[in-house]
Amino acid sequence: MNRVTEQESNYNNIDQMSVLEVLQGINNEDKTVAYAVEKSLPQIEKLTSAVAERMKKGGRLFYIGAGTSGRLGVVDASECPPTYGVPFDWVVGIIAGGDTAIRKAVEFAEDDAIQAWKDLEEFNINEKDCLVGLAASGTTPYVIGGLNTARKHGVLTGCIVCNTGGPIAAESDFPVEVVVGPEFITGSTRMKSGTAQKLVLNMLSTTVMVQLGRVVGNKMVDMQLTNNKLVDRGTQMVADELNIGYDEAADLLTQHGSVRKAVEAGQHGVKS
Repeated sequence: MNRVTEQESNYNNIDQMSVLEVLQGINNEDKTVAYAVEKSLPQIEKLTSAVAERMKKGGRLFYIGAGTSGRLGVVDASECPPTYGVPFDWVVGIIAGGDTAIRKAVEFAEDDAIQAWKDLEEFNINEKDCLVGLAASGTTPYVIGGLNTARKHGVLTGCIVCNTGGPIAAESDFPVEVVVGPEFITGSTRMKSGTAQKLVLNMLSTTVMVQLGRVVGNKMVDMQLTNNKLVDRGTQMVADELNIGYDEAADLLTQHGSVRKAVEAGQHGVKS
């Protein structure tokens, strides 16, 4: 395989650059990431469609990864319940080394090829579910081992990596390979590679939730109303959809607990 993520930066003497020159260099590199993702859209479509079909039948989506990749999976998974009102165990992010590793790196956790399946078994993963491995390098043993064993148990497998032809892609039914080129700081895959993975994760989980009916029009009608900002947003959604005043919309939202239920009640003339 060609380890593009480890290639020498296109920039030299970074330590001698001005603050602005460093910022401009990073920004110029970041501009290329969305185009790299665009080239991978056919792969992303195949993975997303397959995941959506499994989840329509009651399956769940799991992410596994180490370091930056693992953290990105945890972030994406944790944002699905408040954004789309889905149960917390529909989308699950697992990081090598456990939740402690979200804040503090756990040495050599990514090198354990057996631990990922043990972590997944705690959630009773089964043949209805989907597993997406996250690793910029495409070679992380923790992810390889998890995908390999999951596949043997009938779990649908995919990955989001930033090199082509690696062992993680080989263990995936639906690999997504986004090649972003050398990092601004040589080998610092939390930069462009991490950005690319975040973009693909946004696309994957958002599109799956659309397919599962969690978006109406362009609105998050099932979002959890967990703070004043979201309550205000939800109230405005109800008011706009039903063409009623803000206060009346607020009453409906309070009574019914979600934008979807409040709108349905308003459309059918249900007050409580």
